[in-house]
Amino acid sequence: MIHPHKLSNQVGLFIATHERADIPSLVLKYNSIDGLPIASVVDQIMGRRKSREKLPSYFAHNDILYPPSINIEQTSSEVTASYKAQLLSSFPDHDTIVDLTGGLGIDSFAFSKIFKVVVHVEPDGDLQALARYNHQQLGCSNITYVNQLAEHFLEVTSEISAAFIDPSRRKASRKVYSFHDCVPDVTTLQTAIFRQTNVLLVKASPMHDIQLALREIHNVQRVVVLAVDNEVRELLFLALRGFEAKPILSAVNITSSSTVVIDFSIADEELAEASFDELKSYLYEPNAALLKAGAFKLTSTRFGVGKLHVNTHLYTSDELVEDFPDRIFRVISRIKGDEKLVRTYFPDGKANVVVRNYPSTPDELKKKLRLRDGGEKYLLGFTASSGPTLVAAERVI
Repeated sequence: MIHPHKLSNQVGLFIATHERADIPSLVLKYNSIDGLPIASVVDQIMGRRKSREKLPSYFAHNDILYPPSINIEQTSSEVTASYKAQLLSSFPDHDTIVDLTGGLGIDSFAFSKIFKVVVHVEPDGDLQALARYNHQQLGCSNITYVNQLAEHFLEVTSEISAAFIDPSRRKASRKVYSFHDCVPDVTTLQTAIFRQTNVLLVKASPMHDIQLALREIHNVQRVVVLAVDNEVRELLFLALRGFEAKPILSAVNITSSSTVVIDFSIADEELAEASFDELKSYLYEPNAALLKAGAFKLTSTRFGVGKLHVNTHLYTSDELVEDFPDRIFRVISRIKGDEKLVRTYFPDGKANVVVRNYPSTPDELKKKLRLRDGGEKYLLGFTASSGPTLVAAERVI
């Protein structure tokens, strides 16, 4: 990892002029730039590339330094970090928050805009030094740094306003995993954390099983499924000391133009009775956050749309439901999977192929029907109560 000090003008100019260059070619052509190994220079180039969309405040500063790409891939984006800070801002005490897994410091940077003091706890001294250097470039003056394991820090800390923890997985091979498989193990630390604060926010991967997590973390008041542009980025578990009621689930989808939040309880979903319908004039696909949150029956009752099949999470209606949370399609026609018939609806041979609970993959359908990606119309494949179904459709904007 690069030592945190300002890059020379020559290295900075090289990074700026080669930001879009072919990386393997650079590695073959150069050994170093102004004494800095080319591998470190490449880390900076890749870091800037990734930060353009993910970390715009960092990208805007030429003096920011980046760790190897894996660290940037694993860190929060500024959008999700800002959401976490706003979530915690709803509590009245904004004095001190402890980021128990500080890492690159993106979340700490967001917290610094809400809390008077942020404590960045990180056992990796090099990574913490990099975070500290970058925070200085960004003008942060209210973050303190503790080079220590979270477990050791909790043994000596005093009362704080809130704590945040983002455990890392020990083993990446398992599809379903527990907080016991992560470092730090929040299940063993929660008691110690609650000795110091009433508020704990835990971040987990989108792959984490929500029900399993609720059995492992106590006093969870809210579960947030956080998506950005319809891609689930994080699961957040907000735990409050002494809270004993059932948690609320929040399906949140953030886009450049809006933030859609749908709240419900586990009981709401369990007690909901979805209506089932055959294909009608409109098709609806819930956003990824709502699907991950498991609001399958509730979507039908809350928006007044019929579900096509118990295992197909698509919905339908004759009247347009304009406020449905995500994609809406107008059905042009139900069609048979015959190449000549399909061409009637896609005369240019282009289609956006989407399948949900259908026996063929999009690539298999495109190959069979000789379709290419593109165009404005959609070919939707799904299983309805009557069986596998293909429809030609168009988006409702």
